[in-house]
Amino acid sequence: MGIRLMEQLLRGSFDWQVFDAYEEKIRWDLVNGILEEYRKLLKDHPVDEFEKRGKLTKKILKDMATIGLFGLNIPESYGGKECNLQEYLTLVAEMAKLDLSVSLVSLAHLSIGIKGILLFGSKEQKERYLPRAASGDLIFSYALTEPKHGSDARHIETRAELSPDGEYYILNGRKTYITNANYAGALTVFAQMDPERPGFMGAFIVETGWEGVHIEKDMPKMGLKASSTATVSFSNVKVPRENLIGNPGDGYKIALAILSYGRLGLAAASYGLMEQSLRDMLKRARSREQFGRPIADFELVQEMIVKAQVYTAVTKAMTFFTACILEKDPEASVAVETSHCKLFGTTRAWTVLYDAMQIHGGAGYLSTFPFEKRMRDFRVATIFEGTTEIHSIYPPLWILRQWKKEFLGEPIPNRVRHMGGVFFASEKWISWGEEEELQQAQKLCERMIVAARRLLLFATLRYGEKVTEHEFFLRRITSLSLYAFGLISFGAVLRYKKKLRMLEEKDLAVLQYFIEEARDVYRKANSILVLPIEKALSRVFNAIAKMDQ
Repeated sequence: MGIRLMEQLLRGSFDWQVFDAYEEKIRWDLVNGILEEYRKLLKDHPVDEFEKRGKLTKKILKDMATIGLFGLNIPESYGGKECNLQEYLTLVAEMAKLDLSVSLVSLAHLSIGIKGILLFGSKEQKERYLPRAASGDLIFSYALTEPKHGSDARHIETRAELSPDGEYYILNGRKTYITNANYAGALTVFAQMDPERPGFMGAFIVETGWEGVHIEKDMPKMGLKASSTATVSFSNVKVPRENLIGNPGDGYKIALAILSYGRLGLAAASYGLMEQSLRDMLKRARSREQFGRPIADFELVQEMIVKAQVYTAVTKAMTFFTACILEKDPEASVAVETSHCKLFGTTRAWTVLYDAMQIHGGAGYLSTFPFEKRMRDFRVATIFEGTTEIHSIYPPLWILRQWKKEFLGEPIPNRVRHMGGVFFASEKWISWGEEEELQQAQKLCERMIVAARRLLLFATLRYGEKVTEHEFFLRRITSLSLYAFGLISFGAVLRYKKKLRMLEEKDLAVLQYFIEEARDVYRKANSILVLPIEKALSRVFNAIAKMDQ
């Protein structure tokens, strides 16, 4: 694999050319043209009708296909728009502002549905499926989650067995919470291929019209009512051997790679909605008066607006920085980075959406304003592509797993030597800039990386295989890594803006606020000891666990 940014930083061997090579490449004429068509489409098809109906009509799906929404990131040679990753993420952000429920149909199709074919599909698979996907004739779904298995994807129960004649796979199993299920003509389905080897999976292209594929009725949901979410079952479905994406056993790797792109899409939707919420908050705070003054004069209102600005800027920077890495190195391993983008973006966007409603007071609670629908539609983003809780512990577990693979089988003295090398690593950092804020950000980032490195090594020595049982400790490591990545991403963006002579005072002010927030995180997370609040929590839980037994 290619670049592992955060992992390399944590072992003191990062190539800083990645940091300095950040750039934005967006064809705004293409992006704005697509957005203009989408705005016209929503005027012709009022979203309220789909909200009441609980599904999209064939007419709007056809119109979405006509303006190319199902082929945004598909190459032109297959009939798509061939947007690069930054252009696609920009479209995700802007479409989310207009309506998340309608746009999710094309975005789920593109971000995860067909992504396996785009990344790993054979020439024949691309020629067979991508033209129909780009035209909207064949909408795709991504089928990984099961009734008993969500984040624990390695242990899914759906099975694929090769037929005696070797011509096709026999697929049996059940998938749930499948987005686009009742709009889909095809699915990327993940299944175990060897009962004795959990995680030895396959990724299969399965058409919904095949015998044995059954899609249940859409599930009633809190939000995203125009999107389709249903359970899909497979009963002795014959999947042609040529519909296996990649090689036998590649399924788990393919699933994780696809999810990285899905997480970036969620981060883009997050900063888009925060950007729109910020505009709404500013407008309301300037026009609404209380006690003879605009509410924008009150510090608690200002705090909500400032957080919206900071979280928007940092999420956007993290998203585009990661996208830039993928654009330059398609083989880059960005599991940790996309996890950070998803965690930070969705949790902060939920806060900002809440604050936007709060600033609008009683009016914000009315369904005639967009705030309640935005909150209902967005709420699932903290569950999609791995829950907030999973992403709060996933990065250190992923890094520790990589280290274990690397050191596995080595004599203990060699392992100690390796770990000592990581602990005493003295990475030579490039200068982020002469501005005081950039210098502060760099120094704080260095301290956070060293602290996270120390906690990772402590986890290896103290907890070993039982580290998964210490989630509070893992969350502290994630917090350090998360904010360090935020500082790095935003620092890279500001260096780029300075290069273009576009650096503004507002940028440095936003960075200063984020630095102060990161300092608070550093003070709380930089400890190998069990924190008093964690002890208190355990004591309370043990007490209530005995109730009503």
